[in-house]
Amino acid sequence: MNKTSIAGLKVDDTLFNFINQEVIPGTEIDKDIFWREFSEVVHNLNPKNKELLKTRVSIQNKIDRWHLDNADKKNNYDNYLKFLKDIGYIVETGENFKINTKNVDDEIALTPGPQLVVPVDNARYAINAANARWGSLYDAVYGTDVVDGDKSASYDKARAGKVIKFTRNFLNKAIPIDNGNWFDVTEFKIEKKDIVFLKGKKKYFLKNGSQFVGYTGSEVQVSSILFKNNNLHIDININPNSLVGKNDKANISDIIIESALSTIVDNEDSVAAVDADDKVKCYRNWLGLMKGDLEAKFEKNGKLVHRKLNADREYKKTDGSKIFLHGRALLLNRNVGHLMTNPAIILKNGDEIPEGILDAFVSTLCALHDFKIKKNSRKKSMYIVKPKMHGPDEVDFANSIFENVEKVLKLEKNTIKVGIMDEERRTTVNLKECIRKVKDRIVFINTGFLDRTGDEMHTSFEAGPMIFKGDMKKSNWLKAYENWNVEVGLDCGFSGKAQIGKGMWAMPDKMKDMMEQKISHPMSGANCAWVPSPTAATLHATHYHEVDVLKKQNELKNSKEAKLQQILDIPVADRPNWQIEEINKELENNAQSILGYVVRWIDQGVGCSKVLDINNIGLMEDRATLRISSQHIANWLHHKVCSKDQVVSVFKKMAKVVDKQNEKDQKYKKMSEDFSKSIAFKTACDLVLEGKTQPSGYTEPLLHERRLKMKSNH
Repeated sequence: MNKTSIAGLKVDDTLFNFINQEVIPGTEIDKDIFWREFSEVVHNLNPKNKELLKTRVSIQNKIDRWHLDNADKKNNYDNYLKFLKDIGYIVETGENFKINTKNVDDEIALTPGPQLVVPVDNARYAINAANARWGSLYDAVYGTDVVDGDKSASYDKARAGKVIKFTRNFLNKAIPIDNGNWFDVTEFKIEKKDIVFLKGKKKYFLKNGSQFVGYTGSEVQVSSILFKNNNLHIDININPNSLVGKNDKANISDIIIESALSTIVDNEDSVAAVDADDKVKCYRNWLGLMKGDLEAKFEKNGKLVHRKLNADREYKKTDGSKIFLHGRALLLNRNVGHLMTNPAIILKNGDEIPEGILDAFVSTLCALHDFKIKKNSRKKSMYIVKPKMHGPDEVDFANSIFENVEKVLKLEKNTIKVGIMDEERRTTVNLKECIRKVKDRIVFINTGFLDRTGDEMHTSFEAGPMIFKGDMKKSNWLKAYENWNVEVGLDCGFSGKAQIGKGMWAMPDKMKDMMEQKISHPMSGANCAWVPSPTAATLHATHYHEVDVLKKQNELKNSKEAKLQQILDIPVADRPNWQIEEINKELENNAQSILGYVVRWIDQGVGCSKVLDINNIGLMEDRATLRISSQHIANWLHHKVCSKDQVVSVFKKMAKVVDKQNEKDQKYKKMSEDFSKSIAFKTACDLVLEGKTQPSGYTEPLLHERRLKMKSNH
């Protein structure tokens, strides 16, 4: 790679030219001053970054040693707790406090709803996710398994009837008609500044008249009617000439609802960005989102599709004034954590730049364009979700990064808002103190089963063989962890100010199951939860009409169900006496999951995709899945639940299964044709065989190394 030397840095030309020619113009930032001050900050922060990573290793070594030395005392909670405090793993909890974050957009502070996560390196997906602020409930129900029957691509009257029944039931709950029913409505009119529902000549009105917000069309011939429930909007479209509308007694042609209120545009687990070319591809899409001019052209079903970002939506009030609603989701940017470096920039001492510092600067620099047009944040805030931080010191370091970015870019203090992903055990047990470190800029905490379980296993690697992966969801620590996150967030004053989030629904084809299960997230007091697609966002949004989350949070404010002792309950199997068939089945499940993801990451640079599991069910996979699966087998291997030969044999068997599952992918390279030459296969095996020595059980170091090797071979 060609590099430009500037201010003590060697910057890859691709990145250097992108920042100078595409990002900085229009920001009033002086290029030379930027590079000089940026270099100074990076060189000042790099030693601290390295020191924090060394602390991780030191603490892990002490925990490993403790488990080895106290094998007969592992159930002695008091001894274990004292040890964790003595080594600084658990810090002292300070006085109570409330967060004080200012200039937070309503989508985060006041309106509970679904949250999408989308890989930033795919412009088409990023646009879809931004536009997923609004979704057709008719399409979402018709095109999924939420209602029984064949999901036909063409119009099926019987299926449409089931969709109408489902959606009318939804409307009866969300926007009830006084002494009436949405099934009976035949016509809508606006009279005396009120919405009137007609059944023949009989008139009905809303139970709560304030739910009627506006409309389009005329008072006599309404085209759409806008309602509001739990701060979420519902747009009833009326068109007697459409295929759907002419078959509906009220001529309702569609129901458009606010869906993905916010979207995390991801630079981390769902992308494969290992060098300057990859990073610039990610940053360029983010820049397009911030400028509002990102476009994507692609072929779909033989037709050229040109996709752009949605404009805001316009409605009329009955007094003649206009209402403008955001057409796009509020976009947050997930930077990488503190661990990885990137060869895009080389420092004076030869170190690669800490990638998290690079992300913070470039993503915020791009956001300066939005501060002028205010199409993303109306409050001129930049939202950075920061993953994989271990404890308060690392959160404090992230705060230092953001303070320096604000200083260099001449932004007001706390312009950059932060989201803490509660996915490492050292953060969980110190969550209150982590929040304290960023109490003036925090807008988000969440739980994530996959990464959190991966860290649970790696932290307690020497404690013994872990229980089956599927049993983790029933474990004491996990339930306590989920409750603890909500309780700490509410205790720190998040309600009405910040998001408390829950994790991903990973099965985009299993929407009926999602509708039955994911309502538990708003019921838990979480005001956002992750979904894998715009369709899932639309369906999950109905849960936030059913549950008033802010009211639920108020009910839970004094709840103290979760206990630290439960969180520290290590999920080891007491006396494993599993049968070989059970062990092999678990190994096959994990190995298939690892291979299905790694092969696309290494060979094609795909960081997030729908991967078929061992039962051919499509799961949205990213690196978090890889971490839990690889750590689980590595733990079993270490404790001799299985042998190395057994593991490698299972990997070879499952590689053939994965090859078969991907046979229709023209870009796919078979692993089983020659295992010795497949970089992807070797990487998948090494993630397990070297799993114990991988930092915190993370998969990034090996993935990046092997992806760079693959790219160099081409």
